[in-house]
Amino acid sequence: MLYNGNKEMISKETIDKIFETAQIEEVVGDFVNLKKRGSNYAGLSPFTNEKTPSFYVSPAKGIYKCFSTGKGGNSVSFIMEHEHSTYPEALRYLAKKYNIEIDDDAPSVEQLIANNERESILLITGYAQKTFTEDLFNTDEGKSIGLSYFKERGFTEETIKKFQLGYCIDERFHFTNTAISKGYQQEYLVKSGMTIQSENGKAFDRFFGRVMFPIQSLSGRVIAFGGRTLKNDKKVAKYINSPETLIYHKSDVLYGIFYAKKTIISEDNCYLVEGYTDVISMHQTGIENVVASSGTSLTVEQIRLIKRYTHNITILYDGDSAGIKASFRGIDLILEEGCNVKVLLFPDGEDPDSYSRKHSATEVKDFIKSNSNDFIVFKTKILLADTANDPIKKAELIKDIIHSIALIPDAIIRSVYVKECSNLLDIQEQSLITELNKLWRQKLEKKANERKGENEELPAISELTPYLENENRENPAELNICEPQEKDLIRILINYGNLTKFVESEDEEGKKIEIQTSIAEFIIHELAIADTIHFDNKIFQQIFEEYTACLENGNFPEPSYFSNHPEKGLNSTAVDLLSSKYQLSEGWERHSIFVDSEEKKINRMVIGAIYSLKLQKIAQLALQLQVKLKKNPLEEELIDILEQHKLLDNVKKEFSAALGRVVLK
Repeated sequence: MLYNGNKEMISKETIDKIFETAQIEEVVGDFVNLKKRGSNYAGLSPFTNEKTPSFYVSPAKGIYKCFSTGKGGNSVSFIMEHEHSTYPEALRYLAKKYNIEIDDDAPSVEQLIANNERESILLITGYAQKTFTEDLFNTDEGKSIGLSYFKERGFTEETIKKFQLGYCIDERFHFTNTAISKGYQQEYLVKSGMTIQSENGKAFDRFFGRVMFPIQSLSGRVIAFGGRTLKNDKKVAKYINSPETLIYHKSDVLYGIFYAKKTIISEDNCYLVEGYTDVISMHQTGIENVVASSGTSLTVEQIRLIKRYTHNITILYDGDSAGIKASFRGIDLILEEGCNVKVLLFPDGEDPDSYSRKHSATEVKDFIKSNSNDFIVFKTKILLADTANDPIKKAELIKDIIHSIALIPDAIIRSVYVKECSNLLDIQEQSLITELNKLWRQKLEKKANERKGENEELPAISELTPYLENENRENPAELNICEPQEKDLIRILINYGNLTKFVESEDEEGKKIEIQTSIAEFIIHELAIADTIHFDNKIFQQIFEEYTACLENGNFPEPSYFSNHPEKGLNSTAVDLLSSKYQLSEGWERHSIFVDSEEKKINRMVIGAIYSLKLQKIAQLALQLQVKLKKNPLEEELIDILEQHKLLDNVKKEFSAALGRVVLK
């Protein structure tokens, strides 16, 4: 049984079923736009900002590996890393995704107290959503005010339930007091942003008397709310949102991303709108690749969130020119992140919400396709209207557009936009190129100065050397100089341990014969029996010992035995050893270029790996002897040390000869 923070039990059988059912490419594909590469998939890392894919998924091995950050693992560890969730939370997420039932009871007051702070807040936001939705459908106030409002906007009950919309009763203490009576602590109600606590300790609701729009994380958990008042009181803010909390950082979140991510990937485009109702109306119409910045200015973090799924963004605006001009900064941010951006203006008096309610999905898509403009055309049209044939203003307009083009990382795309700008504004292309080059020189100089400043803070290598010497002077032999060789051998063991190898032996009469054994048995014999070699790296030693134990029980452990291992350090190491950033192109064989795979040359590989490790172990022993020599040993000890050193030299020559290396004196 596995117990999570709530003391809820997940049986081993259920955990095994989750691991067996979860497909790594499907799990990761919910968060990353993956492209097929041979038998694997590749995409941009969700853990860092990068322009070249270094994130790989292997369906055959059931693992992912991010070569930018070094992170890797299986389906469960990906959810833990990406969603910052605990092991039980990740299991529950996958169980929900694959409709695997986990029996448990609702958390009690004691269980809530035992829960960690983040999970406590998530439990409260989840409880709040369910309460608001129930009050919307099941109370007279909710039905007459909240439900009627949503239906007036044209939302069906199916849509309302899909987006988990709700209503907060118009009583200042209603939600807070009800939650406390259910066992939720006031401390966490305040930390979740659902409750406000006054200086005298009095607690009251943040959202009372409002229709509620839950905001979900990428995995679908409710992390915050937007609330809209339906009163005409000008002293009351029309919309209020949850404050920043441990689980909600508004600059990192896009409303609707949980519902939109799969369609964004399949359509290879993301529609970006301003408000909650824009997203909901377009979804109801049948256009699901749409998200909103929730009334905040677009941020780099939000753009990078979209960029995980597509590089193509279409911004949908209503006809408010003041708002459009304010959005230019957002367009520049999108360009700077290397994305392609188009812009659409709806007719006067229309916005994505109203237009979607009046038209079918096909009509909306056709309208967007026919009326979307490249950012340069859009920006030029908007700004030209203000120049009034004033040459000074036109010059400023040109500089403004060139500034935007200069933000684009791709040189070819920049040159295409320069040509388009030249045609639109009737100005020589070379003049634009000159201005563009000037901006790029300034940009490069700024980066160079920043790097110079950073480097001046770093100590020189010569300054670090004494520290390194002091660190290792007492016993340099304690350094694990065998790490690369140990890693290579364990990598071979995990990947190819069950393959067959033929080795020479002798029968009872002394005749040479070939016997069949496995790679794993051969490695274990050479290291554990012939030479009794231990791995200095503790995780490598643990993998070796567990593999040996499995063989003794008559089992060859699959690679997933180690990549799904409950010990985080061990499973992450196994994923590293199972991952390869490079894969031979299928086109090589079409051109009659044949390269042996590792499986085909495994016999040579395993011998080389074993001998290389033994050679390095000899070098390590030699280091230990050097330490002894530096301590001015007595004559008898000196003779013994020199004899050991000579023996090591002879063994070293034998192994080097077997590897085809020349030993230099």
